[in-house]
Amino acid sequence: MSGIARKAWGSLWRFPAAAGEREANGWMRQQWRGIRVKVVNGNLDQALARMQRAMTSSGMERLIRSQQTRHLKNSEKRILARKNLERKIRSQDLARKLQSILAKKVRGL
Repeated sequence: MSGIARKAWGSLWRFPAAAGEREANGWMRQQWRGIRVKVVNGNLDQALARMQRAMTSSGMERLIRSQQTRHLKNSEKRILARKNLERKIRSQDLARKLQSILAKKVRGL
């Protein structure tokens, strides 16, 4: 089982009071947000691969990796900072374009 799959499995079985809704009797119940994968014909490797793809596409893998505390090399920090800056600039450009489009629609041009 890969490390990410182990982390995901462990995060599903946290103490129920970690996050959830308060029930009528006062107990805390965890909100279940999980990925279910069916094992077909006892093929566990294929099911793990399917789960890995589902976790990657849903963003759960990114969430788990962001919670991991480990040392980041300076080169990794620079790469992450550059990616965050590029994402911020792209977002600002998109917002500027949408704002100009909306302004033109409001003016009736």
